[in-house]
Amino acid sequence: MSEILVGGVETFSTVDFPGKLAAVVFMQGCPWRCPFCYNAIIQKIGQQTNFLWPKFIEFLKTRIGKLDAVVFSGGEPLVQDSLADAIVEVKKLGYEIGLHTGGYRPEHLLKVLPLVDWVGLDIKSPLETERYQQITKTNHLKQVRQSLDLLLSSGKDFECRTTCDPRYLTIEDICQIGDTLSRLGVKKYFLQKYRPVPSDVHTTDSDCENLISSAQIIQNLKPKFAEFDIRK
Repeated sequence: MSEILVGGVETFSTVDFPGKLAAVVFMQGCPWRCPFCYNAIIQKIGQQTNFLWPKFIEFLKTRIGKLDAVVFSGGEPLVQDSLADAIVEVKKLGYEIGLHTGGYRPEHLLKVLPLVDWVGLDIKSPLETERYQQITKTNHLKQVRQSLDLLLSSGKDFECRTTCDPRYLTIEDICQIGDTLSRLGVKKYFLQKYRPVPSDVHTTDSDCENLISSAQIIQNLKPKFAEFDIRK
């Protein structure tokens, strides 16, 4: 196979695949430029790296029975055409597969979805063109909606989640996102606390905490989902 381009690996995680002990592969490449991204260093594809895919596979062989899953994260994993081949190679070792995506390239999601056990879909803002453009600096909301539709019709286990950056989202925005997702049939929705990126010298932890801990958000959204929580 044509090896995937990787920006880094986390060899042990308890938070990237719900209920599973996982290794995480951070794949290079992302067309979006979200201002709260903590992996901005791997947004460009083709960067030099010391990562060797065969070496990672050998590592996974030593963790059989100790790790449950491998999560393909990013960046945006759906950028790379070799994703399916990499997933197949990992699945042959007996691991479950998780995928983190923003919903870019639904046609590629359709290809890999049969190989995946769980998906975390990042929802950046209210599902409105201008708001998505403001955050991602691209015009890909149509693709996001298509990816969400694919997940809803697939029967696969998945969650939607939103990083609550107070520079771009208000209490009303988050409630609107949740209302829309609930109406569409999403059963699992999680809010993630924004932690200021190094370039953000103005947002305080109190700003972040006040937004994500809003009683209005919790009261509005918790009854709408089978699973709803706040991740700090």
